[in-house]
Amino acid sequence: MGAARARAVGAAEFARLMRALAPFEAKPRIAVAVSGGADSMALVLLAARWAARRGGSVMALSVDHGLRPEAKAEVRRVKRWLAARGIAQRILRWRGAKPKANLQAEARAARYRLLEDWCRKAGVLHLLVAHQCEDQAETFLLRLARGSGVEGLAAMAPLGERAGLRLLRPLLALSRARLRATLAACKQDWIEDPSNEDDKHARVRLRALLPALERVGLEPARLAATARRLGRAREALEGETARLLAAAVELSPAGYALLDPALLAAAAEEIGLRALARIIQTLGGGGYAPRLERLARLYRAIVEQGLPAPRTLGGCRILQAPGRLRGRLLVCREWRQVEAEIALRPGQSATWDGRFRLSLGQRLPHASGPLRVGALGEAGSALLAARTAALRANPLPAAVRPSLPALRDLDGLLAVPHLHYGRGSEEAASLYVRTLIFHPARALAGAAGAVA
Repeated sequence: MGAARARAVGAAEFARLMRALAPFEAKPRIAVAVSGGADSMALVLLAARWAARRGGSVMALSVDHGLRPEAKAEVRRVKRWLAARGIAQRILRWRGAKPKANLQAEARAARYRLLEDWCRKAGVLHLLVAHQCEDQAETFLLRLARGSGVEGLAAMAPLGERAGLRLLRPLLALSRARLRATLAACKQDWIEDPSNEDDKHARVRLRALLPALERVGLEPARLAATARRLGRAREALEGETARLLAAAVELSPAGYALLDPALLAAAAEEIGLRALARIIQTLGGGGYAPRLERLARLYRAIVEQGLPAPRTLGGCRILQAPGRLRGRLLVCREWRQVEAEIALRPGQSATWDGRFRLSLGQRLPHASGPLRVGALGEAGSALLAARTAALRANPLPAAVRPSLPALRDLDGLLAVPHLHYGRGSEEAASLYVRTLIFHPARALAGAAGAVA
């Protein structure tokens, strides 16, 4: 259906869509991801009207990835459009060197990281994104082509829980044509992204197939409805997965987990796969769970062979737990896959490796020069073990230690709080690092990421 014949989305219809995503505060503060494309422009106009009628407010968030020279001018054009309608906007920039491989996936991850970080810092609890019916259909087909199970084929959920934030997709039942009709009714222009026509991307190639699929009855609305029904099945499976995780997993504040393989094996295979995916996603820091084929190989190695040798998957190392922990599996971060070192100043706070939130003390005795937080590493772990008899008796498994956050200066190791090490004395560790909390981007409890 073309935009000229499609019906614009009215305030009452949008209010019903938002009601399904409740609760909201009495005067809701919401953020909307706005690229300037038709879908996001329609969403921000609808959301601004919805919030204003409830005494709330909307902040439009636009990300400049720095990948196209024209992007800077585009986000400024969006700013002018929104300002004319009384809608505030913040421009978020993806800074630093850009990866040469998997650029589209990395850009997407950076975009969500910037959006979510802004919301948390601003105390905004709801982030709206403009995925619509055709997007849902394309996601379903992409997951189908990858051989996904129920989790992946359920595609995008209307509501996703993040740490301190809800990610909301109110437009999943609406077509692209209806959103463009909404903009036409508001006399609002939009920006066409040239990457949406670049057939080197799998999503663009699938989009070109949609008209042919529609002719045989597989129109986007039907595909999206199938994903929605699978979403209901996913919700039921998530409940069973949460019960298994509560019984079988012990999560440590040092960023590792102990898993009872007998309980994993006793559960239904689908539930066991989901639980394993959630553990890896939580500890590995990835935005998505591992591919189903690789996950299934690890699952079979555990339940059929007892995991005879260590494995790696999703940024995690999985192995038999040592000593007093024998009989359980140890799942920890693969230290060579951790985030690079980050620079910090005294008194400053940051998140490192997507897992640990930390803040430095204001006064740092014995510190020399610039400060950096990064992985302890195998060499650092061996150095401390050789120096400190107390460390050799530390209960943290040796496999976990290399991935622990360590504070360094020009003279080397300054503090490793999890190992109670601080230069000068054991008590110095808490002087150097005032707070350190294991706070993964994906919680162990809650909706699992897509097993795709």
